[in-house]
Amino acid sequence: MLSILTINVQAAALARAQNLLTWLLQRDDHLVILTETSNGPGTRHPAPAHRPARSRVVHHAPALARRRPRLCHRQPHPTRPAPHLTAGISLPGRAPALTLDTDPAVTILGLYVPSSDRAPAKLAKKRTFLTTVTDTLTRLPTTDRTHLVVGGDYNVISRDHQPRYPGFRPFEYDFLDALTALGLTDVHRTLYPDVQAHSWIGRAGNGYRFDYLHAGPGLLPHLAAATYLKQPRLEGLTDHCAHSADIDIRRACGRGAGTGNAEARLTSRTYS
Repeated sequence: MLSILTINVQAAALARAQNLLTWLLQRDDHLVILTETSNGPGTRHPAPAHRPARSRVVHHAPALARRRPRLCHRQPHPTRPAPHLTAGISLPGRAPALTLDTDPAVTILGLYVPSSDRAPAKLAKKRTFLTTVTDTLTRLPTTDRTHLVVGGDYNVISRDHQPRYPGFRPFEYDFLDALTALGLTDVHRTLYPDVQAHSWIGRAGNGYRFDYLHAGPGLLPHLAAATYLKQPRLEGLTDHCAHSADIDIRRACGRGAGTGNAEARLTSRTYS
């Protein structure tokens, strides 16, 4: 079973980052997409904290974005960068990618889409990012999308989302439609088509689903579970729910080989 989780850490300061890390290490996720990490001590905190578990943190490149995703994976499966997924994206620091050498190999693209307060410059930045992500995925051969997982904080909602989000532009709704057209399917909606999930609650109490996981057609038939976890938000670890999905890749490859166990080491890698 391959377990993937995404969570927006809200640029956690050190004390909150320590509590977040404790929560994450209690779980058995194989791959974690952390979004809205920062350059502060809270983001750097996991490096020393992992040492008792004989894990290591590898920084492959300097951070190019003030707010960016971070990909963490649980060994024993080796990983390798997937630069072909980031080269054409306007803010590559907000779209790290790697391939897990499972069987079949699964490639992960993490996204932290820029937010927008409707200011023209911020809208343009968001639109360019979403367009370049869509263009990059469109250029991928169909076979490369077969075992692809895209996930993170997209900062968009679906056209039929309840409640509505005032002021959303057509290009913001178009992004989810584009992923669907490319054969990348919303895992939670697939398993629970009648559920309106919310992953972020605003100050006025309105909830919106900004955090997603999408799976390619080769993985979709093997989805075992998908859920939004409220605990991190309710406990004040972040203002977002976490979102997880389990994929039975043993069935996807037609064999009984497992994907490791909960005692495997946890390694964090930042790709920019």
